[in-house]
Amino acid sequence: MKDEGFTLITGASRGLGMAFARALAVRHCNLVLVARSPEPLHALASELRRSSPVSVLAIPVDLSSPGAGQTLAEQLSNGDIPIDLLVNNAGFGLRGEFRDLSLSRQLEMLHLNNQAIVELTYRLLPGMLERRQRGIINISSTAGFQPIPFASIYSATKAFLTTFSLALEQELRCAGVTVVTVCPGRLSKSQHGESEQRLRRKWPSVYQSPEEVVEEALRVLAKGGGLTVPGALNKFSVFAQRLIPRRVVPKLVAKMSRA
Repeated sequence: MKDEGFTLITGASRGLGMAFARALAVRHCNLVLVARSPEPLHALASELRRSSPVSVLAIPVDLSSPGAGQTLAEQLSNGDIPIDLLVNNAGFGLRGEFRDLSLSRQLEMLHLNNQAIVELTYRLLPGMLERRQRGIINISSTAGFQPIPFASIYSATKAFLTTFSLALEQELRCAGVTVVTVCPGRLSKSQHGESEQRLRRKWPSVYQSPEEVVEEALRVLAKGGGLTVPGALNKFSVFAQRLIPRRVVPKLVAKMSRA
């Protein structure tokens, strides 16, 4: 389609994905926006085309479906759309007891949070290696640093993603592809009718805005990649867990989850 490369952002229709899209459009990056819901996805694409001199493609895809990553990679290849930067942001979490949650829904979470990322990265990586361009940003979570009762599968998917991403970073270090592993904590957003401003007044040091996390991720990308845990409180929490016996951590987290 063009000689210029594109940035592919999954889960682009809201939250961190939308913040990445806006931040990268300001930096004059051509974008491929991918999300499950067509309407907000196309609305964002139209907004970015009006506000920035970049090419923006919107591709509605449900990456939780088997083979969706491969299909998307083939669509990009057939359209001659080279990807220089891959932002693996799509994912979701479920809360509740493992035995009570729907098995099919938990397997869908496993597929989207892990398998789809592995599949899409594997399919797009050869082109990145050939072009020796930018890299990969994987959005994990501080949840991946400890077992979380009542979110057992979600925390396990993020532990997998963090481990995979950090290992991939070392494999690709000399190949010209930069890998960033981002582990944010809680993000500020509207919940149960509360505005973002109200949430941040109640817990100002706990919640971060998506824009803050995106700026940190892009800063680490520019510096050559690596692991980043945005926010001082999140950094302290991750460090403090190293001082607690591993068998004790799930008990403490379970008590906090019930509170």
